[in-house]
Amino acid sequence: MTERQSPPRGPASDRPTMGPTRLSTLFVAAMAAAAVAWLVISGLYADIPALPWLPNVTLLGLAVLEAYAAVNTRARIDRKPGREPVEPLAVARFAVLAKASSLAGSIFAGFYAGVSVWLAVERTRAAYDDLPAAVGGLVASLALVGAALWLERACRVPDRPDEENRDDDRPE
Repeated sequence: MTERQSPPRGPASDRPTMGPTRLSTLFVAAMAAAAVAWLVISGLYADIPALPWLPNVTLLGLAVLEAYAAVNTRARIDRKPGREPVEPLAVARFAVLAKASSLAGSIFAGFYAGVSVWLAVERTRAAYDDLPAAVGGLVASLALVGAALWLERACRVPDRPDEENRDDDRPE
């Protein structure tokens, strides 16, 4: 009869974990989206209508909502006066939203960057007319990435005071 071992616990276990968003991941996603946007728009620009402003407004609205959630969540985690404590499940949901939004925002930023550069190089009246919407989309996408990273940072659990005191009590 073989002895059954329990699975390892702690940081070395094989359980999936969620860590902070890596800036390198966002950069690679943005660059890939920029390359795809450049290829698509260079082949299809004559066949597509003018760039709309609605996606820009939507991205900017999401950025504002996530920035508000970041401020509110951090205040509730820090238990500032006049704020109710936050539920841990809500913080986990905000963290997942922040990770997804930062990746989506970086993909949109890459797409709008690729389109903006292509439109800046193209010397037609239609390209000149579409450039403000493309640059606006780039700005709104970057705002979403920034707000999402802020929200993700706001969802971090603060250090406990007793952990800080333990470091101070060590002999030198």
